[in-house]
Amino acid sequence: MIQSYSNETRAPRVFRSRSIAIAIAALALLGLGFVLYGIKGEGGKEAAISPACPGAAQTVARLKPLVHGEIAALGLAPRPKPLPDLVFSTPEGTKASLSDFKGRTVLFNLWATWCVPCRMEMPALDRLQGLRGSKDFSVVAVNIDTAKLDRPKAFLEEIGVKNLKLYVDTKADVFQTLKQEGKVIGLPTTILIDKNGCEIGTMAGPAQWDSQDALALIDAVKG
Repeated sequence: MIQSYSNETRAPRVFRSRSIAIAIAALALLGLGFVLYGIKGEGGKEAAISPACPGAAQTVARLKPLVHGEIAALGLAPRPKPLPDLVFSTPEGTKASLSDFKGRTVLFNLWATWCVPCRMEMPALDRLQGLRGSKDFSVVAVNIDTAKLDRPKAFLEEIGVKNLKLYVDTKADVFQTLKQEGKVIGLPTTILIDKNGCEIGTMAGPAQWDSQDALALIDAVKG
């Protein structure tokens, strides 16, 4: 026998069914709202950082196809942000800092005479400065020898460096600052910095910085 339900017995069930459906729909909308908020919130984070680094994210995106060959190990910054205002000494013995180079693209290199890979890549850095050095671009190579301080100058003279200036940090404070920032764990380390002082990418280890791959990258950063 097929049982039929009267209107009185069906009404509560229909009401409960509709209530459950409404509750499910509400939860679905609420979940969608959280997803959209999360996306917007993440974008909001980017917006909170980007004013200090205008155009840096676009620069990183533009460089991605160029990171190969001799500079394949360059790690592009996922969310570019300003670097600390690192302080070091000039060949004249005066103080200089990264902020002195604001307005130009900088290839910032940390090296030491006891670091064999550093010594190997120094001629390429010198040639890069000779090829691209200008009011818009500089290679800033900072030596962090803390003993036998005559060695860095003697080494650069020995290999015939013509274009690089001998910047030094005899206390290696620059290294320690970048280590605390999670930017460096060894030598050589090279950081590509845009004209606003923002990190574009970091290379751990040596590279052939005067190669066609590197030159194309530097030209693309300068725009």
